[in-house]
Amino acid sequence: MLPERATTLLDGPACLTPPCRATRNGRMAKSLSRQTGGIGLWDFMAITKALADEQRVRMLLALQGRELCLCQLVELVGLASSTVSKHMSILRQSRLVEGRKVGRWVYYRLAGAGASAAVRQAVEWVRKSLADDPQVLDDAQRLARILKLDPEALCESQAHWSGKSGKPRPGAVGRSK
Repeated sequence: MLPERATTLLDGPACLTPPCRATRNGRMAKSLSRQTGGIGLWDFMAITKALADEQRVRMLLALQGRELCLCQLVELVGLASSTVSKHMSILRQSRLVEGRKVGRWVYYRLAGAGASAAVRQAVEWVRKSLADDPQVLDDAQRLARILKLDPEALCESQAHWSGKSGKPRPGAVGRSK
């Protein structure tokens, strides 16, 4: 017989830890870690997943001290806007970045003052670890050139070239030869 405090989840094994924190799909664990202000397993996994891709790390570093339009990030990494949007969605889910939509434009920035300590520490660790990386330094130079361009014209040119074969793809503007 199970102890009085034990509960079962979906007719599965009993949870002997009062109160039971495990639930289907991690929903309870996610909300509890947010409520307590600590980092839970869900938060840890979301952050590490977000940082496990080179392109996402490059975009995260590009957002230091600034807000960028999706088209600027597309130009920086040279990927399709749908791919960059998916990467940014993963970064948003991990709460490393915040986004806002203004009309048809989408802008991203690093998580603000309300970010958890885990998020702030993760961003700082990435920044310090990759400060002298050649790809990161090259991205900084390319981003400086991209920032001199009119974002609206950049987005329009990317929309114009999408789907047309033989035309320059996004990312061509900021590349050094």
